[in-house]
Amino acid sequence: MNITYTQGTVADVIEIDAAIPEFDNKNSKEKIEQRLAGKEALILVASEGAKKVGYKLGYALSDTEFYSWLGAVHPSYRGRSIAKQLLKQQEAWVKNKGFKSIRVKSMNRFPAMLQLLISQGYVICGYDDKGSPETSKIHFIKG
Repeated sequence: MNITYTQGTVADVIEIDAAIPEFDNKNSKEKIEQRLAGKEALILVASEGAKKVGYKLGYALSDTEFYSWLGAVHPSYRGRSIAKQLLKQQEAWVKNKGFKSIRVKSMNRFPAMLQLLISQGYVICGYDDKGSPETSKIHFIKG
């Protein structure tokens, strides 16, 4: 079956997050809605038939900068370029809306995401030292 990509909702994000072991149910509906309140946001959802298998969520930091905040792919669907397609669609939407750059943060414990970002032209622009390499955040930007 083919993967389809559509705009989604916070409820879709919560549904997919329930299957993402790395997130440990940390992303509540309230937390997401509070972060997005009053901001221009984009939620993209990847589906196989009726099953939602991945998402990418971001929002405007300013008129020129977009923040790619959360994203995940169901473990059994990884390795099928779903995250890459979500990223490319997010980039196209961001460019179409007139933003000049995209920022994203990731961590050493997500090597596939780090590799994806670098392979797609994102560059390291900062680092939040949280006391260990596993919990510290690496900042990326793409103009």
